[in-house]
Amino acid sequence: MDHLVKVREAHEKGLLPQDMLDLIKERFNLVESGIKRIEAASGTPYPISYVEPSAILSNSGNMSFEYGVLFARTLPVFFEEKFQVVIQISAPLVAFGLKGTIHAILAHEFLHYLELVRKISKMELLSDEISGNLFENVYADSTRLFEPRAVFDDKTLLTHITKKFPTGFKDYKA
Repeated sequence: MDHLVKVREAHEKGLLPQDMLDLIKERFNLVESGIKRIEAASGTPYPISYVEPSAILSNSGNMSFEYGVLFARTLPVFFEEKFQVVIQISAPLVAFGLKGTIHAILAHEFLHYLELVRKISKMELLSDEISGNLFENVYADSTRLFEPRAVFDDKTLLTHITKKFPTGFKDYKA
């Protein structure tokens, strides 16, 4: 699969400038190395993933300062006549993220993927609850994860995950 197909399409439509396309293509090796690292640390193949050429913003509507950026997300989709779980990675993360941040976010989404597959295989899947604010969404997000230490044997990757996702994503260096 071409992970950058949507990025290239956005460029062809004139929605993404050439310099951003070049930057994303140049830095995509950080995503590739993160995927390889996660596969090695878990012994499990990484799911289908692609780069979305946009930034996804979330807000609760209650307070003007409650905004969040989704740098990646795990999506169940029906594609090519079968059910699949894919990881959508935002282009701004690829273009501007630090290596450790990119790897931590990819690992975090991988943990969501494992939990979603577990729930599907045990027929435990229910619709996610809808929350009224980002604080509740952050808490709900953390309850839908496999325990990182049960999945990964890479100590540096575990440190990235635990430091950047104590209660939601925080990167103090960015």
